[in-house]
Amino acid sequence: MQTVDSSAPRRAKTQDEASASCVVETMLAAVYQGESKVSVERVGTPRAGHGEIVVRVEACGICHTDLKKIQYDLLPAPRIYGHETAGVVVEVGEEVTRFQPGDRVVAFHHIPCMACFYCKRKLYAQCPVYKKVGITAGYEPAGGGFAQYIRVMDWIVERGVEKIPEGVSFDAASFVEPLNTVLKAVEEVNPHRGDVVLVQGQGPIGLLFTMLMKHRGIRAVTTDTLPYRRALSVDLGADASLDPLHEDVQAELFARTGNRGADVVFVAASAPGIIEQAVSASRPGSKICLFAQTSDKERIEVSGAAVCKDERMLLGCYSASVDLQKESARLVFSGDLPVERLISHRMPLDQIMSGFDLALHPDGQSLKIIVQPQRWSK
Repeated sequence: MQTVDSSAPRRAKTQDEASASCVVETMLAAVYQGESKVSVERVGTPRAGHGEIVVRVEACGICHTDLKKIQYDLLPAPRIYGHETAGVVVEVGEEVTRFQPGDRVVAFHHIPCMACFYCKRKLYAQCPVYKKVGITAGYEPAGGGFAQYIRVMDWIVERGVEKIPEGVSFDAASFVEPLNTVLKAVEEVNPHRGDVVLVQGQGPIGLLFTMLMKHRGIRAVTTDTLPYRRALSVDLGADASLDPLHEDVQAELFARTGNRGADVVFVAASAPGIIEQAVSASRPGSKICLFAQTSDKERIEVSGAAVCKDERMLLGCYSASVDLQKESARLVFSGDLPVERLISHRMPLDQIMSGFDLALHPDGQSLKIIVQPQRWSK
């Protein structure tokens, strides 16, 4: 198993180099085959159609949303997953004017129509166009970042691609999409200075919540079962980080809030009893945001009175917001949030199954796992 690659960010290839790399007819991709199986194989390299671009993938983060689709066979095979993608434009289609070969970019795989019932209410993730994936490496569009090249469709090119400034690594840039989803939840809940926020779970997403709280000057207490993650949480700005299996989270939050409880809770992990713990550790009138409960099979049971009589607000938040696209890019590109500290492993494409397994069953040191499709260990 590979550990952290501490080498300097890889040099972006020149425009001539990027253009030349586009002539390859086939590429390597991690293809989901169904029955929870993924195989790395050679497939046709996508080409840009009208209004489209082709991007050579340099980095793609492993996200639990894709892992759930693979693990539980949620969508028909074959597909190529991966959506936290950064790379270099190698081909542009007709009438593409904003991008040219050699541009370093990140691409969002969902962009809303901005005109439907849900878009008018800024519920972009419920927009029918948003639900339609706009990036593919072949087969049914599914993000495609676990491949060497992706084709970005015209409506994504129009509003869902951001240029990466020089000096920003592709690995760091791959955090723009997941940070957007976290920033969206924070904006929805809107915690204030003076609040005490509980963040449950300190995996990569939970740590992004913690970093945003620090950035906004808001006190955060976090929980995680792994000692390394708790230590990093405090280092990144949490007032304290607790082991929910062996420490009294409710008592700790009450002690820090004049016996009231947390003002806001972000549920950034999925485990039995975690919502009940969020309710017990929060005050009347608090807001509890469910962020990790994305499976139809997950069920929660809480006291009705704890929500109604105690006037708690229980809400969900899912996926990215086009309104926050540039701000999420700015926070990453500026270095305001040190996202590369969350990377524990960088994997070549042929080791992607080891990366999936590690993401599903983290060890004491693992956090964000980045796939680098241009690398090959064999």
